Amino acid sequence: MAESSPSSLPGEGRGPVTTGPMPGPRLGRGSDSFVLARWIALLLPAALLAGAWGSQLFGGLVPCEMCHWQRWPHYAAVVLAGLAFALPGIATRRTLVWLAAIAIAVSGAIGVYHAGTEYHWWAGLTACTSEIPSGGSTGDMLKAIMAAPIVRCDQPQWTLAGISLAGFNAIFSLGGALAIAWLMMRGRKG
Repeated sequence: MAESSPSSLPGEGRGPVTTGPMPGPRLGRGSDSFVLARWIALLLPAALLAGAWGSQLFGGLVPCEMCHWQRWPHYAAVVLAGLAFALPGIATRRTLVWLAAIAIAVSGAIGVYHAGTEYHWWAGLTACTSEIPSGGSTGDMLKAIMAAPIVRCDQPQWTLAGISLAGFNAIFSLGGALAIAWLMMRGRKG
């Protein structure tokens, strides 16, 4: 068994040991802020779409019309952010990231409207929601039931802590769009 000597301690005999910050991206720098904004603009909508498709294909949830509306801006954001990685020119890339952030915010705004419809804060679209009349003949009530959409926009299919999928989309999308905008503005100053 070899004896341990003071010179065999870690860091000795190899120069000074530093205890400062680890090397890596400095978020205070403009280009680093832009890179992070670009990654968020790509990965956030991709993750939200993966969650939506996963809940549909593997979780058995059937999306309503407004659920589909929330997906379209995310598809656009993924394409725009992907182009921000592929196309040359910093001005072009910055514009594409801003456009992706706007698309993400649009999905968040649709999510707010959809969640508000689910929580009955306001009336939703008549094509996507339904109110069965309590009065009238049996035939009128049956006709209203048969005309109701199969998947209603005003009834959440799943919630966690009282927040529906539309609510989570609103929170993550609007929060992500704000984070991207903050990073892009910070990047302009740096």
